[in-house]
Amino acid sequence: MTTTWPYPFWIAHRGAGKLAPENTLAAFRLGAQHGWRMFECDAKLSADGVLFLLHDNTLERTTSGHGVAGKRPWSELAQLDAGRWHSRAYAGETIPTLENLARWCLANHYFLDIEIKPTPGEEERTGQAVAKLTSHLWQNAATPPLLTSFRPESLLGAMKTAPELPRGLLLDTLWDDWADRARQLQCAAVVCNHALWDPALVAQVKAMGMRCLSYTVNDEWAAERLIALGTDGVVSDRVDLFAPG
Repeated sequence: MTTTWPYPFWIAHRGAGKLAPENTLAAFRLGAQHGWRMFECDAKLSADGVLFLLHDNTLERTTSGHGVAGKRPWSELAQLDAGRWHSRAYAGETIPTLENLARWCLANHYFLDIEIKPTPGEEERTGQAVAKLTSHLWQNAATPPLLTSFRPESLLGAMKTAPELPRGLLLDTLWDDWADRARQLQCAAVVCNHALWDPALVAQVKAMGMRCLSYTVNDEWAAERLIALGTDGVVSDRVDLFAPG
């Protein structure tokens, strides 16, 4: 758990939300052009152990490929078109590796929220791989990424590998024992579907010594509610609506 919080309040979802093809370097560059300084991405392992950016388990929605992404070697994934699905302007955009994005963030002093998004059956291994690479790349940086996941097994793998890296448990519902798991995983934050937050839940999480973050906040009224509740950060698609300070 952490007593200081070095991250900005506003976090750009998958780079630039929906304005550019998610989880591509073009999206992160566009988010930065809108003034955002912290970005969320999704990381998973290729069949041969390369960490790359993709949200879905399968390739069809956001690339020219087919099938389970984590069962493909990086040499194949690197050849896919990850931009044409979004618009002709981004045709030919490729899938980045996590290291590609890391080096861009480090060079520009941006902050990162890495969601560990494992292929089913690879939960702990993916968490271990993300933590190992992150620890290595950010070893001389002032502020490491926040590692988040819906899968406690992934956060456990990260904790075992690089316990110094901050972790956040993602919650879509308040399932039984979520608080105990967050404590066991020594989380720095709990990242909830924004509709879950109310004064009691904010008070509970803060009493646990953790920060309160939300996803995916795309309306002004929702952001204003979360600010009034005293939460610590929001993940948003609307890099064109909100103006992060």
